[in-house]
Amino acid sequence: MPRAGFTAIHSGLITFGKDGRWYCDGEPITNQAICRLYARSMTIDADGTARLQLGEDRATVRLEDTPWVVVGVDGDPTHGFVVHLNDETSEPLDLESLRIGPGHVLSCGVKGRHRARFLRPAYYALMRHVEACDGGGVLRAPGARVRLTPPR
Repeated sequence: MPRAGFTAIHSGLITFGKDGRWYCDGEPITNQAICRLYARSMTIDADGTARLQLGEDRATVRLEDTPWVVVGVDGDPTHGFVVHLNDETSEPLDLESLRIGPGHVLSCGVKGRHRARFLRPAYYALMRHVEACDGGGVLRAPGARVRLTPPR
């Protein structure tokens, strides 16, 4: 039986970019409600495949980098840090999961087993708390101290 009305998932190639934006067939999706819906609805299979499922609509998502991005950071070294993700969830930052990858891209562990790339505003919000130390930096929080060094 044909369905009438709105279809949330376009039949084209859906991509989640490393810039934290959603794309369909290479064109940015500008409707923020759709972007929030996609971010909240995306799941990652055990094999790493990203998928959207909205009712009967299903689509595979091509990931340019990480399945979520860090859009904001709150906190300080005294109380710890909280990361805010593009799906509008927040969680405590696990300092031990911080990594600086190629291109000096900062990422952290989120949602139990996934990486999230820091967007620039979140990166700068966190980096203002880093203390310079021997060609790198040190970030402290209650019970933790992590050394951040760029890859060589």
